[in-house]
Amino acid sequence: MKTITACTMDCPDACSLVVTVEEGKSFRLRGNPDHPITAGFTCKKIRNHVRRLQSPDRILHPLLKKNGKWNRIGWEQALDLCAEKINHYRGEPLSILNVQGSGALGALKSVTGLFFGRLGASRFRGSLCDAAGYMAFVHDFGSRRNNDIRDLTNASRIINWGKDLSRSSVHLAAMVRRARKKGARVLTISPGGDGNTSFSDDHIRIRPGTDRFLAAAAIRRMIQSDGIDAHIISHTKHWSPFRQAVESWTEAQLLESCGLTPAELETLLFWYRQKDPTATLVGTALQRYRYGGENARFINALALLAGHIGRSGGGSYYHLHAYGALNLDWARDGVPRSGRSFCKPTMGKEILEATDPPIRMAWFNGINIVNQAANSRQSKKALEGVEFVVVVDAFMNDTAAAANLILPSALMLEQEDVVGSYFHEYVQYVPAVLPPPAEARTDYWIMSELARRMNPPVEIPDPETVFSQSLTSPLLETTLEELRERGFVRTNRPPVAYEELQFDHADGKYRFPIALHPEPNPPDGYPLRLLSLIRREAMHSQILAEDQEIPPAAWVAPDCPAISGLDPAKDVFMVSPQGRLRVRLEVLQGLHPEVVVYRRGDWMKLGGGINQLIREQLTDMGWGAAYYDQYVRLEN
Repeated sequence: MKTITACTMDCPDACSLVVTVEEGKSFRLRGNPDHPITAGFTCKKIRNHVRRLQSPDRILHPLLKKNGKWNRIGWEQALDLCAEKINHYRGEPLSILNVQGSGALGALKSVTGLFFGRLGASRFRGSLCDAAGYMAFVHDFGSRRNNDIRDLTNASRIINWGKDLSRSSVHLAAMVRRARKKGARVLTISPGGDGNTSFSDDHIRIRPGTDRFLAAAAIRRMIQSDGIDAHIISHTKHWSPFRQAVESWTEAQLLESCGLTPAELETLLFWYRQKDPTATLVGTALQRYRYGGENARFINALALLAGHIGRSGGGSYYHLHAYGALNLDWARDGVPRSGRSFCKPTMGKEILEATDPPIRMAWFNGINIVNQAANSRQSKKALEGVEFVVVVDAFMNDTAAAANLILPSALMLEQEDVVGSYFHEYVQYVPAVLPPPAEARTDYWIMSELARRMNPPVEIPDPETVFSQSLTSPLLETTLEELRERGFVRTNRPPVAYEELQFDHADGKYRFPIALHPEPNPPDGYPLRLLSLIRREAMHSQILAEDQEIPPAAWVAPDCPAISGLDPAKDVFMVSPQGRLRVRLEVLQGLHPEVVVYRRGDWMKLGGGINQLIREQLTDMGWGAAYYDQYVRLEN
């Protein structure tokens, strides 16, 4: 039996999948050749997901911790225990905390938040991923819109500002290849050591976290040498304070801040000065710094002032809102607007400091918070101090190990949903193609069973209502019946964002930033900027135990001065004020010499877990995690 479904991993591509199930058990999976973006191929993450589905390490039954040991229990006992605890704490609902992550995407996943929201429980805010960049685009353009990703093939030039095209999105990489075959040229700006060489015609190796200074230097030169199109300025606000902020720095100061030369600035100016359309790709990595939002905003300003916004082949690309095309008003129905929220990037610290009331019960679903948030040891300590912690997951990861009760979750391909994308303009129906194994259950089943055990019961809508209401969006012209039949539909967003420089603020004008903040110096004794970057083969911490190398690898440049005093015959440790981690040091050509790279997601309990070395720091906007503002040293 052949079924069209979709990937729900926290990946921009949201691939359309063709799954062929044979004899109700074995199956084959491939990219849908009829989907305009997926185009018949998928990434290694999806292929590895099949291994996760079939892993012998998968949790298949509810587990209750007693005296430090895990005991298998039945679902009736597990749900009754959850209901007993929630009803007990319900009189003081702020003592209950629900934190939902993006381990799997889809409209139906919002039912958990609705359930706890109607209880009046404490909520979360912020993001561990891309919040600063999101807010930068909202501040600038008034919304999070891009040109249709397929318009990228109309670009004459593409400036890839910080995306690793070999790891982040196989279909964006394919678009770039297609554009190059049509004659487009690509400039990559990054700290180097990534997989962009085969995608690039030129490269500027920038000091990490300083992208705003290079963009500001280009803008400064354009102001003083080229002049700025008055028509563009007429569609903006805050031009005078923005110009003052840029011109308060000399060109030499700006270039020194990002570690570049006048010749490299000339290279960037040459690319943006061309009249043919130039597209800008804004990577998520450059917004994971203290001033990450500012980095993105100055890049947007450069693209605008150079005349490449609001036109086919141009535009500034970042993530769309994954749920932006769906109407999730139903998930806020009956949920109080006021209440208490905890910031995801500083979750452990805030739980430990919470009073009036303290957190007594926590429910984590779709998130490995101990592993993924900064200061993992503190997050673990925070969970161990909560009276009752429930984790809905399929593996005994760092967060599950700190729980009191684990509820085994169904995984992708085992549950029905409707999903959007933060890369392309298609909304997709996600039928379940496999039954959950043993006693694994969907998030919706868990919440619906729990809701009826509440006293008084908590009402949650049935899946059909969730899907139908989610599709009643001004950006969609479809019904659930039609979506099920077709598999995917395109939103009605225009293919070119902000045509004629009409932006989505109430007055229709673009907003410039009004400040340019200096970059803080590295702390004494910690000379290397730690970049905990993504993996090609796995999504975040969704890594099987057998795929985790111990000690984990860390990469430095061959000319990195920090390695000169190391004895290669002895163990090497990466050290920060938060702790130390044994690593296997490797050399990576092309990497910036002030950087050490670590591929994140491996587990602390298995000897990995880079976030145990990273302190909690927030980005300048969006309550995002400034992971890359951490400095470390290497020692024997």
